[in-house]
Amino acid sequence: MSQTTAGYTCPYCRIDSEGAATTCPHCGAPVDVRERVSDSGWVEQPPIRDMTRLHFGHSSCQISGTYVPVAELSLDGSDSLYFSHHGLLHAEPGVELDLMRMPDGWHRSLAGMPVYVLTARGPGHLAISADEPGETIAVPLLPGRTIDVAEHRFLAATGNVRYHWVPANVWYKTQYEHETTWHYPMGGRYFDRFEATDTPGLLLLHAPGSTFIRDLAASDTIYVKPQAVVWKDHMVRVSLHTEKMAGGQGYFMWVKLQGPGRVVVKSIFGYAGWSGKIVDSTPRTSHAW
Repeated sequence: MSQTTAGYTCPYCRIDSEGAATTCPHCGAPVDVRERVSDSGWVEQPPIRDMTRLHFGHSSCQISGTYVPVAELSLDGSDSLYFSHHGLLHAEPGVELDLMRMPDGWHRSLAGMPVYVLTARGPGHLAISADEPGETIAVPLLPGRTIDVAEHRFLAATGNVRYHWVPANVWYKTQYEHETTWHYPMGGRYFDRFEATDTPGLLLLHAPGSTFIRDLAASDTIYVKPQAVVWKDHMVRVSLHTEKMAGGQGYFMWVKLQGPGRVVVKSIFGYAGWSGKIVDSTPRTSHAW
């Protein structure tokens, strides 16, 4: 926690506020929690406390619950947001819901079913939930800020946040007899890119497990499990890194992240490996394990 003459500067979102509340009004981080940094340089992101209220535009968002948090939004008539359709928990009749037109080439599925993005415009109340245990992460975006979010981590964004998708470029191909298969160890082919343009925006994400933050200098490189990535600053470069298993019969998969920029990971990441031969992949580094 750091204090400035202007009031309070949140160590997690790094945005100034008056410091009069018990939580940061932008990202919801408690102001009475000491910043915890591991020996390796990772900062633990404190969970948003039950009933914490965030503010955006003329509207507010209250995070209710801790095991499966719900984002309860009170939308002013001048504000809007967009979100994945399967996350809608409830909405008042006065909230105007519509299907959002996505950029060309956008296609997502979850459990074999297509994912749609809806828009909501106030006035009225609605609630959004990820429908699984974990943390809701609030990422306030000041004008000019751009971040890349891993697939299926997105909950909602205010209507003034610009969206488009970019290839993650983390993939490899395997071949069995005459069949070639593409694999995407990060859990998807793309990053969701969000950018605040003229006015501050708010982005809500979901991550199972605990989340940790690290700022990479231009000379810094780290390796993380592919599905551990939650979001990164768009300047951070990403590539596939492999390690051969003992005996050379397969590979462990890692994502190589190169600064400068901020990266956020979650503690639940799943298994990442392949037993067999890789016939092609994204440009990568590798070494024997």
